Amino acid sequence: MILAASEHADQSWLGALVDWVVSLMDLIGPVGVGIAIALENLFPPIPSEAVLPAAGFAAHQGSFSVVAAIIWATVGSLVGALALYAIGALVGVARLRWLFDRIPLLDGEDIDKTVAWFHRHGGAAVFFGRFLPIFRSLISIPAGVVRMPIWRFLLYTGLGSLIWNTVFVMLGWVLGSAWPVIEDYMGVVQNVVIVAVVIALVWFVAVRVRTLRRRRASEE
Repeated sequence: MILAASEHADQSWLGALVDWVVSLMDLIGPVGVGIAIALENLFPPIPSEAVLPAAGFAAHQGSFSVVAAIIWATVGSLVGALALYAIGALVGVARLRWLFDRIPLLDGEDIDKTVAWFHRHGGAAVFFGRFLPIFRSLISIPAGVVRMPIWRFLLYTGLGSLIWNTVFVMLGWVLGSAWPVIEDYMGVVQNVVIVAVVIALVWFVAVRVRTLRRRRASEE
């Protein structure tokens, strides 16, 4: 049983959540993989780095095929990404600009610069963003905000997700019952990403505060 194998991951802070998600595969097979990955897009703390190897282990045991696991995981990725894209599209550029103009240290021009950057590099951002913990889900929102053509969004999301899903499902298939070790290594990667984001935010705040002080000094 897949659920029995997941007991190895119970020591992690997401152990109970992983067990619940993995139990879907015990109950409804590869469709459960798709549901779990769709939820992972909407709720990033659900670790695809644990769900996908567990699916690979299930395929290793003969519960379903590797191809079925990869296909359903990719379908789930697209469904979850589309939901976040829709949220971004509903918010839109105008609302974000209005909001940024009213938040200390932010400015509506920040949105304009981000939109311009996304128009130039959006395809690469969506594709490569699928390989970064946390960002792999959130990257769909700015794509929706700038109304990236839906076919282009689905193409880059689908390709990136297919590669990510295939790698981790196959790792689970190869490692067998030892698949939980993947979560440990990816946990380190996720922590590195979080630290990098925190450093970037601190740098942004420091630069913005200094800029505002200079602006006020020049106006006096």
